[in-house]
Amino acid sequence: MEIEFVAAGAALGEKTVLALVVFEGDLLSGAAGQLDAQTGGALERAIAAARFNGGKGQVLDVLGAGGEAARVLLVGAGKAEGFDDVGAEHAAASAYGAVKSSGLTTLRVVLPSAEHGLAARAALGVRLASYRFDRYRTKEPAEKKPSIVKTQVATGDDGAARTAFAPLAALADAIAFSRDLVSEPPNVLYPEEFARRVKALEKLGLEVEILGEAEMAKLGMGSLLGVGQGSVRESQLAIMKWNGAADPKAQPIAFVGKGVCFDTGGISIKPADGMEDMKWDMGGAGAVAGLMHVLAGRKAKVNAIGILGLVENMPDGNAQRPGDVVTSMSGQTIEIINTDAEGRLVLADAIWYCQDRFKPKFMVDLATLTGAIIISLGNDYAGLFSNNDELSGNLLAASGVEGEPLWRMPLPAQYDKNIDSMIADMKNTGGRPGGSITAALFIQRFVNKVPWAHLDIASTAWKKPSSVPTIPDGATGFGVRLLNRMVQDKYEG
Repeated sequence: MEIEFVAAGAALGEKTVLALVVFEGDLLSGAAGQLDAQTGGALERAIAAARFNGGKGQVLDVLGAGGEAARVLLVGAGKAEGFDDVGAEHAAASAYGAVKSSGLTTLRVVLPSAEHGLAARAALGVRLASYRFDRYRTKEPAEKKPSIVKTQVATGDDGAARTAFAPLAALADAIAFSRDLVSEPPNVLYPEEFARRVKALEKLGLEVEILGEAEMAKLGMGSLLGVGQGSVRESQLAIMKWNGAADPKAQPIAFVGKGVCFDTGGISIKPADGMEDMKWDMGGAGAVAGLMHVLAGRKAKVNAIGILGLVENMPDGNAQRPGDVVTSMSGQTIEIINTDAEGRLVLADAIWYCQDRFKPKFMVDLATLTGAIIISLGNDYAGLFSNNDELSGNLLAASGVEGEPLWRMPLPAQYDKNIDSMIADMKNTGGRPGGSITAALFIQRFVNKVPWAHLDIASTAWKKPSSVPTIPDGATGFGVRLLNRMVQDKYEG
């Protein structure tokens, strides 16, 4: 998608859709009112003939309005007092969604305000909405393919808008990278291929180190390695480093991602129905990779570490069994009750390695960890578990600004006994009641007095269907933008 910033009155091309963003209760002010006057009341007549009131997400297509535009859209943005950066993104994304396959080539978005920051966010909205994973499509009819290839956003200061958009373009690139990873089929994106794609990000200035199974075995990572021992694909640990702080030795911040590239459930095998979706069980690692991509892409002034535990959970003759006991890098032993509770086993060693080697200010892990979080919070909120109120507050603040909802969940000490084992230090599942909570308590046993947060994104990493205009159906890239915002607002020097 080509992005341009132009003056509101700039000439329109012959294949241009003009999208006018309007507020509820004030439909014909500003640019919309001017165009209505120029076209002899065409917009007013169209509004009168439709149930259009300017509510969020409403789009009114006004065909034959006259004027320069090939087509005119009125795009509802809700109440003026609630309009913000995310509102600008969603309005522009809704406009794109309405005409992306129209046969026209250019979309001109005119916001109620010409402020350059809002214009930049509108451009981000179209970039995110126009994402498509079509690498394996070979016979798609031409009429179904998007025809809009350029978006122009009207602004009073095109230079300032371009400057404001530069870090947002880096964010869009990173979210697309994350979505690509999550969308890839599992025969293409297995642990070693994931590691190769992360290694390729060194071109952005990241340092990337990859550990194989022999190196992890020397470190004592029996918990992570046990998950992948039934697969012919070798497990990997990817370490991504961004040194952007003025002091290259300044204490880093750290992010850890669960990267189960495919999850059959192992010996505790999942039902066949829906198992194809388990290619996105590496969504946490995809989000961390995307975050490191944007930090490097916009040259963030911070030192950051990303750790990805990359495995494949398969059931063969060498697979881990229920009843096995493994020894983690921390030295703690784990009784395997259910081999489908595997993500926490990966995180146990990845988190221990992270804090042991890098001594970070804090750690945030992301994982598509439990179906229980979907039962608790539905499909729009990710679960936040944390041992630190300040870190939780920073995450929740960023979540609100970026429109990626989190809900803080409890970590009650009385539930911790549910993962005690009769024969080992702990077991890897605490049963169905409070399943997302006992999973988080399991991970917490591998955190050594470091401020830590766990984001269970099983409910948000994949949308089918999606109700958010900036997120096409499928991989969302959830977590990239909220973590980027938190870093930007709270931790850059």
